[in-house]
Amino acid sequence: SRTKPIQQLDADQGPAFTRSLVLALVLLALLLRIWRLAGQSLWLDEAFSVWMSEQPPSELLSWTVQIDQHPPLYYLVLQAWTLLGGRILSPAARAFWVRVPSALFGTLTVAILYQLGCRFAGRRTGMLAALILALSPFHVWFGQEARMYTLLTLNASLATLGLVRLIWPPPHPSLVKCTGEGEQTRTRARALSFPPVNCAGGIEEGTAWALYILFTAATLWTHNTAILFWLATNLFFVGWILVSQKQETGFKNPVSPSLRNWLLAQLAILLLWSPWLMPFVRQAAGVDREFWIPGPTWATLGDTLTTFLSAFLPQQVAWQSLTWLAGGILFLAGVYALGKKPARLALGLALLVTPIAGELLVSLRRPIYYTRTLIWATLPFYLLLAAGAAHALPVRPDVGTRRRTIARIALLMALAVLAAANARSLQNYYTNGHKEAWDQAAAYVSQRVQPGDLILFNASWVQLPFDFYFVPPVPVAEHGLPVDLFDRGILEPKMTEEDLSHLHALLQGHTRAWLVSSHNW
Repeated sequence: SRTKPIQQLDADQGPAFTRSLVLALVLLALLLRIWRLAGQSLWLDEAFSVWMSEQPPSELLSWTVQIDQHPPLYYLVLQAWTLLGGRILSPAARAFWVRVPSALFGTLTVAILYQLGCRFAGRRTGMLAALILALSPFHVWFGQEARMYTLLTLNASLATLGLVRLIWPPPHPSLVKCTGEGEQTRTRARALSFPPVNCAGGIEEGTAWALYILFTAATLWTHNTAILFWLATNLFFVGWILVSQKQETGFKNPVSPSLRNWLLAQLAILLLWSPWLMPFVRQAAGVDREFWIPGPTWATLGDTLTTFLSAFLPQQVAWQSLTWLAGGILFLAGVYALGKKPARLALGLALLVTPIAGELLVSLRRPIYYTRTLIWATLPFYLLLAAGAAHALPVRPDVGTRRRTIARIALLMALAVLAAANARSLQNYYTNGHKEAWDQAAAYVSQRVQPGDLILFNASWVQLPFDFYFVPPVPVAEHGLPVDLFDRGILEPKMTEEDLSHLHALLQGHTRAWLVSSHNW
C-alpha cells in the first residue's frame, strides 16, 4: 500500500508544531472555563463546599464523616486555595475565586487526555480527544463549579496515564536512537511493536508506578464512587494477564508489569486509602438508610449519554437525534479502529462500562446513579470518539478507495455535527442561567428587611448559600427549621409535628417573618 501508517504520519509532525497545537487546546479549555466564571450565583452544594473549607481541619474532617457523602480531599484543597487568596470581601469575587481550582483542574485534564490519546492511537487521536474535552459542555459546566468533579477527573486521568505507561511502556533507551530535535529512529523496537513516543516524553517505570498508585488513591480520596475506577483497572489487568498468557495478537506485550508488582501496587493503594475506610463504611451506611436520588430508568441512561456528548443541548428532536447519530458513528468507528489494538480497546471499554454498570447494580438496592459522578468515564468515551474521528482525515489525499472516501466523509460530517452541537450547548449554558439565584434572593430580602424581622429557612442548610450573599442593613435573626444548621448532626433533618412548639417559640416577639424555601422535598 502507498498509504503511510498512521503512526508514521504522526511522527512526521514536528515537536514544535505539536506543542503549539496542544498549548492552543489548553488555552481554549481555560478560556471556556474562565469565561463568566462568576456569572451565576453559587448554588447550594457550592456554598456547602465553601462552608466546609472554612472549618478548622479537624472539624472539617469530623463534619465530612458526620453529614456528608464525600471524602475530604477536595474540601482540603479548597481550604488551602481560599487561604492563598486571602480575605476577599465581595461575594462575586469570592464566587470567582472558589471556582478557579475547578477550572484549572479541568484545563490540566485536557493536556493529560492528549497524552492518553497518543498512547492509545497516535497524536491525531490525542489531539481530537483533547479538542472534544476542551469543548465539552459537561466539563465546562463542572469546570465552573466549586465541587470535586474536575479534581476527580484529573486524578483519574493521571492514574490512567500511569497505567498505560506500565502496560505499554516506551521503548528502552537501548532500542531507541534520538536525534538532537527529539526525533526517533526505531530499531528493535519496531519488531516489538512499540507505539511511537517522543524521546523527551518517556516516563520511567518507577514514575509510572507512582502515577498509578498515588492518583488512584487520590481518586478514592476525592469521591466514594471512585472505588469503581479502582475496580475497573483491576478487572482490565486480570483480563489482560489471562488473555496475554495465551499470546493472542494485540494483547501479548514483551515488557509488562508482573502480577507480584501489581498486587504490591494494590496493597499500596489500599494502605494510602485505609484511613478513610471506616468513614467510607459509615457514609455508605447512611446513604443506604436514606438518600435523595431516584432510581435510574432507561431515560436516565439516555440523559447520561446526551450529557456526555453535549450537555445543555436544546430539547428539539433534531438536535438530539443528530447528536446521537453523530456520537454513535464516531463511537463505532473508534471501536473498529481500536479493534486492531484489542488491549487498548479493552481498557477503554473497562473504564467506560464499569462505573456505569457498577452504579446501576448498587442502585438495585439503594439508588446512587448520578451522571455527574460518572464524569471521569467520559475520558475513555472521548478517546473512542477521537479514535473514530481520526480516521476521517486521509493519510494522503490522493490515496483511498471510493468506500474509504465515503466513510471519511461520513466521519467528518459526524465530527462537524458534534462540534456544532457543543457550540450550541455552550451558547445555551452561558446565556440561560441554570443555577439557583441565591444572590437575587438575598438582595431581595436585604432591600426589604426591617428591624425586628425574623428569617426562617425551611431546610437548615439552605441558609449557607443565602448567607453567602446576604448583607443585612439592620440586625436580623436567622433560624433554620426544624433546628439551626446541623444542630442535630445530620444534613437534612425532617420537620415533624413535635417541632411546632419550637417554631412558635421562635416567632414570639416578632411581628413579621420571612420564609426562605428551597429543596423542599
